[in-house]
Amino acid sequence: MPPLAGRGRAGSLIPVLDVIGGCGRRRTLPSHPRTPTMEETVEDPPTSAVLLEHCHFSQVIFNSVEKFYVPGGDITCYYTLTQHFIPRRKDWIGIFRVGWKTTREYYTFMWVTLPVDLNSKSDKQQEVQFKAYYLPKDDEYYQFCYVDQDGVVRGASIPFQFRPENEEDILVVTTQGEVEEIEQHNKELCEENQQLKDSCVNLQKQNSDMQAELRKKQEELETLKSISKRLEETMREQKDCWETELLQLKEQNQKMSSENEKMGVRVDQLQAQLSTQEKEMEKLVQGVQDKTEQLERLRKENGQLFLSLTQQREHQKELQWTVEEMKQKETAAAKKQQELTDQNFDLSKRLSENKIIYNVLQKEKERIEDENDLLKMENSTLLSYMGLNYDSFPYQAPTSNQGGARQNPGLVYGNPYSGIQESSAPSLLSIKKCPTCKSDFPDDLFDHTLEQHTQTLSLNCPVCDKAFPAKEKQIFEDHVFCHTL
Repeated sequence: MPPLAGRGRAGSLIPVLDVIGGCGRRRTLPSHPRTPTMEETVEDPPTSAVLLEHCHFSQVIFNSVEKFYVPGGDITCYYTLTQHFIPRRKDWIGIFRVGWKTTREYYTFMWVTLPVDLNSKSDKQQEVQFKAYYLPKDDEYYQFCYVDQDGVVRGASIPFQFRPENEEDILVVTTQGEVEEIEQHNKELCEENQQLKDSCVNLQKQNSDMQAELRKKQEELETLKSISKRLEETMREQKDCWETELLQLKEQNQKMSSENEKMGVRVDQLQAQLSTQEKEMEKLVQGVQDKTEQLERLRKENGQLFLSLTQQREHQKELQWTVEEMKQKETAAAKKQQELTDQNFDLSKRLSENKIIYNVLQKEKERIEDENDLLKMENSTLLSYMGLNYDSFPYQAPTSNQGGARQNPGLVYGNPYSGIQESSAPSLLSIKKCPTCKSDFPDDLFDHTLEQHTQTLSLNCPVCDKAFPAKEKQIFEDHVFCHTL
C-alpha cells in the first residue's frame, strides 16, 4: 500500500507534491470504467500537458480531506482560495488517481463556483459536491486537484481511498510466503518513506525560501500599490483629457458622417458617370474597330494610290518640262506686258492732256458763243439803224458744218473752233466693248487697251495664289493638278 502524506504547517500539503509526482502512470480501469459527468457530456474541462514542476500547488488549499470515503455516498470537497489567487469561470476540481502526469488523466470533475466577492483580500472558503454515481469504485488512492481554465494545477489534496469503514477490523490470515512478501514490500515502502522525508526537508527549505521571496513580493506589491495610486491619479487626469477629446471626436464623427453621406451621394454620381463612360468606351471600342477596318481599306487604297503616284510622277516630269516652257513664255509675256504697261501709261497721259485741252476749248467755245450772241445783238441793232432786215442779208454762214450751224445760228462767219471740235469729237464719242467682260474702250485705244485688259482677266491658283491669264486655262489646270501629286 503506498504511503500516505500528512498535513504540513498552515494546512499546506507539502508531502503530497512527491506523491503526485510519483513514477506511476494513469491506467484505465477495466473493472470500473469511468462514467462521464453531466458537465462532461456538455463540455470537456480545459486541460494541458504542463509538467508538474511548473505547477503552483499552494494557491488553493483543500481542507477536511478524509483518509477514506465510504462508497455509494456523495462526498463534499472543501477548499480555500488564497488571497493571491483569482478564480475564473472555467476553473474546475477533478479527482485524479495518485501517480498522474497531466491534467488530462482526471477520473471525474466538477466546475467550481465563483465567490461572491472576488475583490476581497482575505481567504475564501468554497466547496463542491461530487455525486456518488460518478465516483471511482476501486480501492486505489485518489486526490483532489484544482485546475484553472488554462489547464494548470493550482492545488492538490492528500491521497484518499474509497472503501468501507470496517475494512480495518478484518483479520487477514496469510501464509509464511505472503508474510515475507509483505515484509519485503514494507521494507521497500520504508525506504521510499525515507526518501519522501528527505524530499519533505527539501520542500520545507524551499517553502522558507518561498516565504522570504513572498515577503519581497509583498514589499514590491506595496511599492506597486503606491505606483498604482499615482497611476490612478494620472489616469483620472488623463480620463478628463480623454473625455474632452472624446467630445471633440464625437463632433468630428458627426462631421465625418455628414461628409460620408455627401461622399455616398458623390459615389452614386461617380458610378452613374462610370456607367456612362463605360457605354462611351464601348462606343469608342466599336469606333476603333471601324477605324481599323477603315485603315485596312485605306492601306489597300494607299497601295493603289502608290501605283497611280508612280504614273503621276512620270506625268509630273512631263508637266515640269511644260512648266519650264510656260515659264519662258511667261517671262516673254511679262516683258511684253511691261512694254504694254508703259504704252498704256503714255496713252493715259495723252488722254489726260487731251481732256485738259477739251475742257479749255469747251470754255473758250462758251466764251465765244457769248461774244457771238453779243455780236448778233449789236449786228441786229446796227441793221435796224440801217433799215435792213437780217433775214434779207445776202451773205450766209458756211454750211459745211451742219452741227456747228445748228449750235451757232447767229454767227456770221461760223464757229472758228468747229474744226477742232469736229476732229476731237469722234475720239470722245466713238467707243467699243470688250468681248469678255463688256467693258467700254475708246476706238483709237481699243486694240492696245483690250490686249492689256484681257491680260488682267487672270486665273488665280487656290493653293499658291499664282495668277494665270484667262486664255491659258489648260496651263492653269495642269498647274493645279501638280499640287495634288
